[in-house]
Amino acid sequence: MHSTIAERLSDILHTLPEGVELVAVSKFHPIEALAEAYAAGQRAFGESRAQELSVKAPALPSDIRWHFIGHLQTNKVRPVVTHASMIESVDSERLLNAIDREAERQQKVARVLLQVHVAQEETKFGFSPAEVLDYFKDRRFETLKATHICGLMAMASNTDDTERVRSDFSRVASLQREILATAPDLRGFDTLSMGMSDDYPIAISEGATLVRVGSAIFGPREY
Repeated sequence: MHSTIAERLSDILHTLPEGVELVAVSKFHPIEALAEAYAAGQRAFGESRAQELSVKAPALPSDIRWHFIGHLQTNKVRPVVTHASMIESVDSERLLNAIDREAERQQKVARVLLQVHVAQEETKFGFSPAEVLDYFKDRRFETLKATHICGLMAMASNTDDTERVRSDFSRVASLQREILATAPDLRGFDTLSMGMSDDYPIAISEGATLVRVGSAIFGPREY
């Protein structure tokens, strides 16, 4: 592994095909590490705690696009809507509606992804594929006033079985196609956030447009 964050970042960017965006997962890493990645040209960073995001966002350049990727409780929605350019981890309709109300209050458009649960582990959050499909079939997205659903986000099963990982990603990609077939008038529903440090090449081969890579850039997390 290279020594600097800039070199590791460059290595990863060289593996990404055109049209795939990198979110550098910076949660639990110090502001200095983010500043180093920023200096190397990275602009999209991923945080998973409202409090940490609220500290980092004002301390770093304003052209950073913050992606919120952690489990979000409805009582923490306000600071996340304030700072995040995209909330990737919308795992329930209740949370989606809370984000929508807050975005309307702040007079901005919240850009979100719906998190789909396809992994084997019960510990992961998200809508089931059937729930997501029903949401769009019933056109409940039409009730949103200040929120744009940009696509889907998912995590694969935590396993060394690459075929299982591939089938998880494939399921999410096909779900996105099913949604677009059921609601063909959806605009800008084209983001597929899948893949992390260990499995992002598989995710890309299954159609990911956005990958979330942390440890391969910043090294082991500092808790």
